[in-house]
Amino acid sequence: MTQYIMHIAIISDSHDHIPNLVRAVNRANKAGAEVLIHCGDLISPFMLPYLHRFHGQIHLIYGNNAGDQHLISSRCATLFDRITHHGFAADFNAAGLRIGCHHYPELARGLAASGQYDMVCCGHNHKNRVERIGDCLLVNPGDLLGKDELPGFILLATEDLSWKRIIVGKRLDIDNG
Repeated sequence: MTQYIMHIAIISDSHDHIPNLVRAVNRANKAGAEVLIHCGDLISPFMLPYLHRFHGQIHLIYGNNAGDQHLISSRCATLFDRITHHGFAADFNAAGLRIGCHHYPELARGLAASGQYDMVCCGHNHKNRVERIGDCLLVNPGDLLGKDELPGFILLATEDLSWKRIIVGKRLDIDNG
């Protein structure tokens, strides 16, 4: 039996940064991604229409900055048919892969080590990192905010779990003085 091959876009920590979320969604659409995973800290319900511009299925979890949880979950259930809102953790299948998602890297690492998943996605620390834990790929796409590094996301091919990071903007220019 042949596994269906697709591209998955993995994003996190958009923190209400509309331009970078729009850029990421546009780039994911242009690349032909069929699934988008948002690993938390979307924050405000007003971000949902921008996320929903993605052409495929969207999986969304809360982060530690969950915003208005009631509005986010109710709007996903009623207004945005392609967004599956999972709450604080996700467990789903895409292209023959079992995928888990948790905002916190420490908890995601435990999921990856459990042997139950082909891929586990996380966010929170705003640092891009992809590593193997046993047979599982642990993916932290970094942030879309641009706080600590260039804002970007991971585009993953399900055929061989190859990936690349796509940059969508510049780092925030924060004056610490």
